[in-house]
Amino acid sequence: MIKISLLSSLALILMYIDFPVIPLFPWLKIDLSDVPALVGAFGFGPLAGVLIELIKNILIVLIKGTQTGLVGETANFLVGVALILPAAFVYNRKKSKKTAILGMVLGAVCIEVVGIVANVYFLLPAYGMQMSPAESIKYITLGLLPFNGIKALMVSVLTYVLYKRVSVSVFKVEPNFGSPENKTKTI
Repeated sequence: MIKISLLSSLALILMYIDFPVIPLFPWLKIDLSDVPALVGAFGFGPLAGVLIELIKNILIVLIKGTQTGLVGETANFLVGVALILPAAFVYNRKKSKKTAILGMVLGAVCIEVVGIVANVYFLLPAYGMQMSPAESIKYITLGLLPFNGIKALMVSVLTYVLYKRVSVSVFKVEPNFGSPENKTKTI
């Protein structure tokens, strides 16, 4: 529980560092708070990753408040879980470099699908944004798809690099990402 709390706190701090990547849609801001959640999900299992996502979003609302009527925090939770759950399920079935990468690719696909469905049918209407079909297609193709793709790529690459470095000290397991002599050990 202490390690999950620490990862949640780190995720909360990372939520404060956000930046837009698509000038046409400046409200789509990337933060790297999903990295500690994915690291936790790889180390402790899928449920831990979801718990870290939930805790960081509750904490950000309690500490900073909400500027979006909880719509932004809901979006952050939904797309974070969409990335983390598939990656953690695949990786935890057989812990290896290959399953970690496969899981993160599957998570990237899921974040795209969940991001589109959640935005079009729930998040945008909840935020009071009405779009015509043409505007929705433009938003999806020029906004959501590249944004969620960039986010998934950044989170996955950082998690891949960091997990190897912290797995022994934090999770008490031997890493085998990229080291042939440790192929049979779990990470």
